[in-house]
Amino acid sequence: MIGVIGSSNMDIVLTVEKFTNPGETQKAISLEYFPGGKGANQAVTAAKLSNNDVYFFTSLGNDDFGKSLAMNFDKFGIKGYVYTDLPTGRAYIEVTKSGCNRIIIFEGANSFITPEIIENKLDILKEYKYFLLQNEIPFETSFHIAKTLKSKKKIIIFDPAPAQNIKKEIFEYVDYFTPNEEEFKYLSETFFNLNPEKQLKETLRNFFGLGVKNIILKRGEKEIILYNRNSILKIPVFKMHKVVDTTAAGDVFNGALAVALEEGKNIKEAIKFAAAAAGISVTRKGAQSSIPTRNEVDNFLSSK
Repeated sequence: MIGVIGSSNMDIVLTVEKFTNPGETQKAISLEYFPGGKGANQAVTAAKLSNNDVYFFTSLGNDDFGKSLAMNFDKFGIKGYVYTDLPTGRAYIEVTKSGCNRIIIFEGANSFITPEIIENKLDILKEYKYFLLQNEIPFETSFHIAKTLKSKKKIIIFDPAPAQNIKKEIFEYVDYFTPNEEEFKYLSETFFNLNPEKQLKETLRNFFGLGVKNIILKRGEKEIILYNRNSILKIPVFKMHKVVDTTAAGDVFNGALAVALEEGKNIKEAIKFAAAAAGISVTRKGAQSSIPTRNEVDNFLSSK
């Protein structure tokens, strides 16, 4: 079974002609609200693609946004959320007509998820095997979770987004590290003063020296690359004819990856399954509204 600990946000999406430049004002083409947050996106993905229970520990505000997000979790049978008096987290997202996005996060109720709070949930969490972590809750909480659950022989999948304020000590407890290219470059430069585009072997050697087991590099429209101590494996992504919104593609990938691994697929099969789910998601608008069903993913793969 899959456990997720992470953020819940209401995504406030502005569709624009192009990204707004510093000092520039432009009119938005549309304003829309979608359930989001990296933790929530991954939890909903896992719930839609898996036949097993998904437990999602997250914090919502006692406000209209929080109630709306809770209704969405209930719809997918996701349990584990709690309420706090802090406002529900928000993500302000600018999406261009070509489907590119940039995002500003307001933490809000997500800051309520502390190591002390997690300790009270360990009896429930230890019932699950695969865990999805991100970096939209306090890092010290993610680190505490990874260290504690790894000691109980759980599988940890860590998405380093956003990449700021991450400490390298967490990688000792990470089985699958899933950065995109910008996150990988930022962390490589921050930790080791290395540019992976020019010093890849040395960068990988340093990451593996920290203890991480597998690095799955997400590269947008380019092939996905799996690095571990024994091999390098390149897995093609699926060419989608119409890209509408890439907002949650990385989250959909991670949620689907956890489902595939839980079902016993080998790593190549799991990455292919995750790439298919993420590929379908970019053809639709919004975060959780873009997540495909299991039948859609299975039918898509069977047609390839």
